[in-house]
Order: sequence, then C-alpha cells, then structure tokens
Amino acid sequence: MSADRRPVIIIGAGAGGLAAALRLAEAGVPAMIVVKGALGDGSTAWAQGGLAAVSDPADSLAAHAADTIAAGAGLCDPDAVAALVAAAPAAIDRLAALGARFDAGPRGYALGLEGGHGARRIVHAGGDASGAEVAATLAAAARRAVDRGALEVRVAMVTDLLRDRAGAVAGVRTLDRRGRREVLAARAVVLATGGIGRVYAASTNPDTATGDGLALAARVGAVINDAEFVQFHPTGLAVPGERVALISEAVRGEGARLIGVDGRSITAGVHPLGDLAPRDVVAAAIHRELINSGADHVLLDATMIADFDEHFPGIAAACRAAGIDPVSEPIPVRPVEHYHCGGVRADLRGRTGIPGLYAVGEVAGTGVHGANRLASNSLTEALVAGAAAGRLLAAGVPAPGDPVDPPPTELLDPGARTAIGAAMSRGAGLLRDADGLRSLGGELARIGARATGRVSIAAAEAANLHLVARLIATAAANRTESRGCHRRADHPAPVERWQRHQSLVLGPDGSFAGPSREVAA
Repeated sequence: MSADRRPVIIIGAGAGGLAAALRLAEAGVPAMIVVKGALGDGSTAWAQGGLAAVSDPADSLAAHAADTIAAGAGLCDPDAVAALVAAAPAAIDRLAALGARFDAGPRGYALGLEGGHGARRIVHAGGDASGAEVAATLAAAARRAVDRGALEVRVAMVTDLLRDRAGAVAGVRTLDRRGRREVLAARAVVLATGGIGRVYAASTNPDTATGDGLALAARVGAVINDAEFVQFHPTGLAVPGERVALISEAVRGEGARLIGVDGRSITAGVHPLGDLAPRDVVAAAIHRELINSGADHVLLDATMIADFDEHFPGIAAACRAAGIDPVSEPIPVRPVEHYHCGGVRADLRGRTGIPGLYAVGEVAGTGVHGANRLASNSLTEALVAGAAAGRLLAAGVPAPGDPVDPPPTELLDPGARTAIGAAMSRGAGLLRDADGLRSLGGELARIGARATGRVSIAAAEAANLHLVARLIATAAANRTESRGCHRRADHPAPVERWQRHQSLVLGPDGSFAGPSREVAA
C-alpha cells in the first residue's frame, strides 16, 4: 500500500476516537478504528454527568474558563482552557445535528448544576444517561460511515506502536481474542483509549480501562504529563465490587446533601460551595470523615428531590439493585477512582510531539484539567479535541516511512492484575505518603517479575497496567506537596515551587525521569 493510501488508525471508539474518525470519514480520508470491544464501548457510555458548555445568555465563556481554572488548583493552561470553552457549544450542537436527544428546557437545552460550576451549564440526556446518548449517537454515525465504505473497524487490541527508521509512528501491532498478531501500516495513529481505572482495585471505569494508550505512548518515548493526578469521584455507591456505580454530582446539584452517619454535614466550613465544591475538595472531606468516624461510607441524602426516578433513572435503578431506595433513605457513598487528569502530553488538536502520534480524550494531558478536572468537562474535551485532530489529519500530514517491526512488548501474567490493583489502592489511593509509596514501589517491582510467554489480551493488559502503575507511583513520590487530587499526608499543603507540570519519559532502563515545567501563563 502506498503511504498516501494508508489509513489513519484510531485506537479506541469512545467520544474522542469517534469524533476524530467521523471528521476523517467526512473528508474522504482513509481511516480505521481499532477497538477492543464494540463501537461506543468504554467510559463514554458509562458517563452519568453531562457536557459542560455555555448556552445561557446569563452565563459566559469567561465564567466557564474561570471555574475550570479554579478547580484545576493552579495547573490549568489558560490558553487550552479558553480554546475548550470556546469550542464547547458548537460540539454539543454538532451532536444534536447527528441525532443526539438532549434534555430540553423552556429556552433550549435543560441546564444542570454540578460541582465547581458557578452557573447552570451542564447539558444532559435522559437525566443521568448523557454518556450513553453521546456514545450511541457517535457509534450510529460511525456505522453509517462503515456502511458507505468511508471507515473501517477492526476488533483487536493494539499492543505496540511501530515507528519508521526516522522515529515517526508509522503503524501498529494488534492482537485479537484468538491470539493472532497483525501489523498494520498507518499514515498516523490517534490514541483515544480512555483512562487507567483498572490500575486500582475499584473504579467507575469499565474493565477495558487498562491504561493502554499511556503505556503505548510511553514505550515510544512520548512525554507523560502530571500522571500523579488521579481523580477520585466523591460519591461512588458504597457496595462491594470492583466496578462501582457512580452517583452523579448532578444529584447534589438538585439539592442532595452529604452527611456523616451521625447526620452532620460533611462539607460545612470546608469550602464556600459546600457540597458542590470541586471534586478533590469533596472527596478529601469525605475521606477525613471516614478516618475520623471509622465508618466505611457517608450518606448522600437525596430524599428531598421530587421525581428522583424521573430525573435520575439510571442511579435509581443502581440503588434499588443494591437494596437501597433513594426516594425514602440516604444513599451510602464513598470516594472511588474515576478519571486520570494527566496523560500523554498533547495540545487540543492531539499533537504529542512524536511525529505521527496524536492523543485525544482522557489519555491526553492537554493542560485543560490541571490538578483536578471540573465536572462534565471530560466528554466536552474529548469531543472538541477528537474533532480538531480529525480536521488536522484530514488537511494532510507528512507520510511516514515503512514501519519497522521490533520484538513484541513483554507480557505479564494476567493474575498480576489483581495484585496491581490492591497495591495501588493501598499505596497510591486518595491519600498518599512517602512510606506507602516506597512500599508500593517494592510491590510493583516484585509483580513485574511475573512475566509470561503465553500470548493473550489479558497478558498485554496486565503489562500495560503494571507500566502505568509504576508511572503514577513515580510521579506521586516526586511531587512532595498536596495539590488538586494529589494528596500527601506527609506534605499536606500546596508548595509554590510545585506549581508546575511534571513531565516524565520512560528511559531505556525502564525507569521514569524528566523535568517539571512551568504552567503556561
């Protein structure tokens, strides 16, 4: 195949990947999605929160930007934030034009209020099914593109990025469920793989969120920004299980209150916004309450919300499946891993600094989210960056040379996955310290010795989880302060010299190192 006819390969089929693929298909540029599951699978479909964008004349882009920057605890890049909030309204309108059915209000979209926002600007679908509507709409559009021959889809896992002799990313190696490997040449590769949730024992993320994109990028020398900033959502449903149902902060936006098991307010005196403070603040307040009380959960009292089932049908169903009636009794909740605020260093058009490699959505560290993501900015960012990357690639990029086919990445015993999750939850959870991180480093070193020669997707995922765990642990140990969603018990306050991004690169010896850099003014 000539270099000009190679497809752009998009790894992942959530909001960012599908937005990029659709732009390429519309422009007639050959494109291929490689996904471990089905189109629209992944964290996008599970998102209960909505899409943050200004549509009320009483609101403003400046206010949305200010709220984003305030939540980001000093590490947001203002130019990236400004670009995101400016592009957000059109991204939602484009989804509506593709057929998305958003909740309607008297003058357009019904607008919700969520933590950290100073105004109602959250667009929802089906009350608490926004992600499912976004995923279904984009997946349907992608299937139409497949039907007319404008887009190709492969169901497989990408295990390696392949470079040409000049170092540009020029293809991928895939592995399917039958253990078959294949090399695919590409004009460019877009990482849209989502998050890292399964590096922890419990997460709101699906089982496929194994940090694949971070690991792939790190292995070809990409810079990873701010890996220590792992956001724990304050209100995961406190029932046993690895996959935790989320209780959206939109519930608090409609008046629900966080209380301890003794009935006292959790956030009184903690932040001016109280229960609607940014996620890092609320999660830390709940964590303190759990330590002080000895309880394993706090309570979210939503009994005052009229028509709860109508507003939040998915949450109501999840609660009742766990034996809880949210209409008549408080919901037991506790913080749970939810979102990775760092990622592969990239701009809002996906450019990573590695020729031929782009990254969009949660896998990308664009500087928009800083040290703590503002609620409902994630789907918005994925849509904006995915579409921008698609437009950029459709306009034309230099074709790489032929991909070199190096030995495959070493695999890890799939049983290590459970050990990694347990170790990370103990040592790099919501509250960290030097002793815990040092112990974690030793545990991860021992787990890393469990290599396997048996080729499987599970073994490749375990290897990726191990690399990502080491990355997060290294970054967390380096940052000797508390900022945003990175909290250190031994360094409980922010430190001015750490108001900077931490950039790490995987070295030839397998260790992570790199300088910090100033936040863009």
